[in-house]
Amino acid sequence: MPAWQPGQLRGVRLGFNTAIVGIGQSEFSKHLEPTEEELAVRAILAALEDAGIEASEVDALSSFTMEATEEVAVAKNLGLGDITFFSKIGYGGGGGCGTIGHLSLAIAGGVSHVGVAWRSRKRGSGVRPWAAGPGGLRIPGSEQVTAATWARPFGLLRPVDEIAVLTRRYMHETGATREHLAEVAMSIRANANRNPAAMMHDRLMSLDDYMNARWISEPLCLFDNCLETDGALAVVVTSTERAKDCRRAPVFVDSFAQAIPQQHHHMVNFWAEDPIGAPARACAAALWRQSELQPQDIDVVQIYDAFTPLVLISLENYGFCGRGEAPGFIEGGTIRYGGKLPVNTSGGGLSEAYVHGMNLITEGVRQMRGDSTSQVVDATACLVTSGEGVPTSALILRSEES
Repeated sequence: MPAWQPGQLRGVRLGFNTAIVGIGQSEFSKHLEPTEEELAVRAILAALEDAGIEASEVDALSSFTMEATEEVAVAKNLGLGDITFFSKIGYGGGGGCGTIGHLSLAIAGGVSHVGVAWRSRKRGSGVRPWAAGPGGLRIPGSEQVTAATWARPFGLLRPVDEIAVLTRRYMHETGATREHLAEVAMSIRANANRNPAAMMHDRLMSLDDYMNARWISEPLCLFDNCLETDGALAVVVTSTERAKDCRRAPVFVDSFAQAIPQQHHHMVNFWAEDPIGAPARACAAALWRQSELQPQDIDVVQIYDAFTPLVLISLENYGFCGRGEAPGFIEGGTIRYGGKLPVNTSGGGLSEAYVHGMNLITEGVRQMRGDSTSQVVDATACLVTSGEGVPTSALILRSEES
């Protein structure tokens, strides 16, 4: 038998036959009193109530390696059934869509029947992960060398510093300006202004507000950065057959992908031939080949927006426009509510809440249900992405079964 070659599975659909049937969330705030564990339990209870599913039915769990609330604690506090599948996705913001994908694979494979994904985080009132010390700074040549070994001596101390370098290169290559970054920030803020649950619900933003904001790491100013948020979200996934008996209309998982590109260097992939392509391009290739849908079929997009330039880069990497074309693509209101491709309709990480992108998934569900605060008329397909610059994941959600 000839050896398998890369690309042989191109065009093969996995056929999950799974659906999201419940979503739940806590309040979003700069500071909340409950512990991360309490917030997680509350969000999961809300999601199960939304689905009309008893906690005893849950037999699969998925979250992040950075999640402090353990599966055992969740199962005991909620009175879940026997857990027959559990997973944790690494690489911070790259893991959100992966949690839904892993549950879908487990359910489609018959390993489990009802799964819950969650993320609970008190980043607003907690210590920044990079603020406590060297955080990975190691002597070159040792077994513990990390990306930080080479980046931190040159002043790249925080994620914003790393993304600022990438942004400079992107602006140099494409001609993108601060006005393009402002368009991303203002478009997403306007969506938050329609969303009572958003942290920036009552905070309008003008171009002057953006341009006069203080620098965080040039060329990125205050409004190019995501929020620091306390909060928790949860999502319930089950089979399409079980979904028929749930309280809410199901939102179908059309396709899912994860990717680590060849020779990837976490967050500081600057030496690569194409640092801007990053993991999202590999993820997009895997995602689109699983689906009957293509970028032109997507009605609304929830793009991981830890920083404004990542929205531009993701629009290119996921095929909505060509390489270097995103600045021109967003001119004229394309990504605004009412535009050709509305982006981050709840306010995203920039203006609703930053909980490692789980709120992008729940907003995708609301769009497919038809009850978003910035509802796109007749929307039937939504792309949701996870973090750029790190090993990542993505989902396509549909309002109708494919």
